[in-house]
Amino acid sequence: MAKDFSDLKVCIFDVFGTVVDWRGSLIEDLPKLGRKHGLDTDWTSFADDWRGLYQPQMGRVRKGDLPWTRIDDLHKEAFEMLLQKRGLKHPGEEAVWEFTHLWHKLRPWPDSVEGIGLMKKKYVVATLSNGNVALLINMAKNAGIPWDHCFSGETFHHYKPDPEAYLGVVDSMYLKPHQVMLVAAHNGDLAAAQKCGLSTGFVHRPLEHGPGQTRDLKAEGNWDAVGSSIVEVAKKIGC
Repeated sequence: MAKDFSDLKVCIFDVFGTVVDWRGSLIEDLPKLGRKHGLDTDWTSFADDWRGLYQPQMGRVRKGDLPWTRIDDLHKEAFEMLLQKRGLKHPGEEAVWEFTHLWHKLRPWPDSVEGIGLMKKKYVVATLSNGNVALLINMAKNAGIPWDHCFSGETFHHYKPDPEAYLGVVDSMYLKPHQVMLVAAHNGDLAAAQKCGLSTGFVHRPLEHGPGQTRDLKAEGNWDAVGSSIVEVAKKIGC
């Protein structure tokens, strides 16, 4: 039996991996910037290692080892850690920020803009990303993503999967949890949202981590909508 989405009002999206291809974008852009600043390394593994520090860096904030720190600053620190680990010369503060801002220029998956546009005709569409507000707005401008609003971990000073992030959106929109759907390619993110009472939509992104991806290869929970693309999820929720 088809699920009833008549009470759904807002669709919020995980961004890195769900809406944009962070890995493919970085693998394409890092070598160009590396040549500009005289840095040479295996940029494919560098991209994977940089992303690999994402959760540990946020973990330091969650545990209180760091005060509230935006993702741009955590990305910058992680980049400098990798420079040191790989024995690469520090190219200077301005150049490091140029590398860090590559995350503002990530390209969307081919179906993302169309799918979000379809949902926007019926629902409020917004981010709920751990990326900071400036990053999300710049990314949307660069990629043509038609968000109504950008919610961020920065908005609530809590990184997902903290409940405060999901419920912060619910509170901001004066809604009940089930009236907000998280759309994500990550089962853990969806499980945390579902635990807070939100509706859930899974998007299949089997190449987010490259051809050797081993996690999030299928929907692993009882999600409300499942699709191979954002367009397919949009159609399943009545768009």
